[in-house]
Amino acid sequence: MGATLNPNLLARDTTELLNETAAIMDRYRKKNIFPEIALMALIEAKDTPGYALLQRLAATRNIDLARLSRQVRLAVESRRDLPGDLLFITRDNKQVQLSRQMIIAIDEALTLAEARNEVYVQTDDLLAVLSDNRLGTGGILQQYGITPRIVQELIGGGTGSISQAASTSTVARQMGGTAVDYVALAKAGERRPVYYRETLLRDLMNMLAQKVRRHIILVGPEGVGKRTLVYSLALLIADGKGPAGLTRLVQIDETALLDNPVQAIRAGMNRAQGGLLFVPQIHRFFDQQTRLRQPKVSADLQKVFLSADPIIIGSTTEAIYNEQLADIPAIAEESQRLRVPEPGEKEAIAILQTLKPQIAADYGISVADEAIAVATSLARRYMSGTPLPRSAENLLHRAAALVNMSNQQHIAFKPETSNQSDNNLDAEDVTLAASQMTGVPVSKLGADERSRYASMVEHLHERIIGQDEAVMAVSRAVKMARVGLKDKRRPIGGFLFLGPTGVGKTELARALAEFMFGDEEAMLQLDMSEFQNESTVNRLIGSPSGYVDSEAGGQLTERVRQQPYLIVLFDEIEKAHPRVVDILLQVLEEGRLTDGRGNVANFSETVIILTSNLGARYLQTTEITDEIRDAVMEEVEGHFRPEFLNRLDETVIFHPLSPEHLAQILDLLLKKESQLASTRGLTLEISDRARQWMLEQNEHPEWGARPLRRIIRQYLREPLADYLLKENPEAGTTIRIHVARNALTFKVAVPESEA
Repeated sequence: MGATLNPNLLARDTTELLNETAAIMDRYRKKNIFPEIALMALIEAKDTPGYALLQRLAATRNIDLARLSRQVRLAVESRRDLPGDLLFITRDNKQVQLSRQMIIAIDEALTLAEARNEVYVQTDDLLAVLSDNRLGTGGILQQYGITPRIVQELIGGGTGSISQAASTSTVARQMGGTAVDYVALAKAGERRPVYYRETLLRDLMNMLAQKVRRHIILVGPEGVGKRTLVYSLALLIADGKGPAGLTRLVQIDETALLDNPVQAIRAGMNRAQGGLLFVPQIHRFFDQQTRLRQPKVSADLQKVFLSADPIIIGSTTEAIYNEQLADIPAIAEESQRLRVPEPGEKEAIAILQTLKPQIAADYGISVADEAIAVATSLARRYMSGTPLPRSAENLLHRAAALVNMSNQQHIAFKPETSNQSDNNLDAEDVTLAASQMTGVPVSKLGADERSRYASMVEHLHERIIGQDEAVMAVSRAVKMARVGLKDKRRPIGGFLFLGPTGVGKTELARALAEFMFGDEEAMLQLDMSEFQNESTVNRLIGSPSGYVDSEAGGQLTERVRQQPYLIVLFDEIEKAHPRVVDILLQVLEEGRLTDGRGNVANFSETVIILTSNLGARYLQTTEITDEIRDAVMEEVEGHFRPEFLNRLDETVIFHPLSPEHLAQILDLLLKKESQLASTRGLTLEISDRARQWMLEQNEHPEWGARPLRRIIRQYLREPLADYLLKENPEAGTTIRIHVARNALTFKVAVPESEA
């Protein structure tokens, strides 16, 4: 058996054509694929550049394609060719022999493509070769006036008006080629809806109208619409409303860049002559690895920057521009930067309204206007790791897919949407999709949260015992934020919790996470004893690009970017290095923080909690007087700068727990033990004497509630485990726990019917 044909040499349309030739070969019981079979498949392949070119020739030269098809079919029936030493692998993994002349045809088509710096052989390249009289198909095609010269002229953009056939040919070749001219596609009727950001387009065209430094780098976060800005410019050029003298806007096919980057770049440069070459994420061609592996790629692009034609429009982010591009003279001296900011909520809604008909058509649904507004609002609030409009567009697509799935009768695990009887995408569907994407429970996203927040104090008191002042202070600040009485840029709240160990500072943070975000795991706890040295600060915000572990991001910034609805707990803040406090100053004031790579983390939906033991020596009483409060605050103010303390919403003082409070906390902890036992089908009945005995084992009540967990583990959980292993009680059993001989005892309760 021979070698196999390299599939990376063929465009998608040519690969599909060869799959069809294999089917024709089987149908006519031939032993290999020869040129006549390829021509027959080409005549039948409606959506290819080759067929579109045949249509164009038929329209301009009065060619009878039906008659040509019959003649080719007769040639296939009577023709045979010697087998070559090359195999084609079909889509169902079948090996098919290519004839000698077919191998020659593919090789010549590849030569034609490479002469234009194209990476792939397309079906119109193959048509040009099949019209050569050195092949059997050439004699047939030339009877109809189809010659290699005429076909190549049409491929290269020969003269003639844009007829429907010409438009079809343009679209077909563009979509499968090495480079795509979006102006030509727009003129041929291949348009997609875009929103015109007038101010940015005006600035962009103003730069292009200059006579010097016309190359432009669009700088902004991924997802703000840099590509769409370029596509909207292509539509303006197609409509004759773009900068004078620019007739093309070309983008290189991403697959071609992967297969043959040098040739793909050169094909794009050639196609873009007299116009614009758009290079998304242009930084990828100038990083260290690319310069080592593909030095010609970055060198060729730099040469374009040093010339006037074509004009390059590249895109990147601010941080990557500063890191990789700013020091390259050809780019820094010959180009200008245009910053593309994230659109505001109002403009994002207008952008989504432009996309609304396309989304509705793609999913076969209708989209309510309120869904657009809710998607924008929720995306900005809960998906701030990705900027608008991309985050809102992603959310709309997820919601649209949900509605589409809910109306498919056959589908398994059908999702529940707001109204499964119609195809309308409404605000509730968007809310459900947001819940799936972010993990925030639907109830936490509902419009009416007022009643839940009205009972916030009672909810927190279910878990927090004895700290009435702390619970009230936190609730006040959070309620004010939730009704909009706060700066939208700043965090929901910033609190400093003061008090001795074990009084509920961390537990209040967990309870707040469960109340606000539905999950107490929605909390990032950072132990400041690990951040006492200046060198450890980079662990919070990440190392600058190029340093070790820079790609990992910071523990703080990366978590907030991925999960913006979060309680951030800085434990024992007094132990942190002063630079950590400097970072917190920016977070509390601006609600944002830039990591080591230049990415911005938004803290506007976070709650910042700092805990400290400063002044704890004064808090040895359950009643906090004004004198005690002043003494505590004097110690705190001696440690932290005034500008830091002034940025906090509340400084909350926790007092030691009384014996009554410890008893209530023990009851809460024992409820959790009962819940654990219930997972095994067991019921625990703990007597009052047993509860009192466990409290008596607390040798350090000044340590708060922490010793209670150790007591439960040592005196209840461990002996209970031994008892269960020994007795192996059945599910449904009740176990009574008493005290005898200074220890807890366990006994299976006898049902009354058996007593």
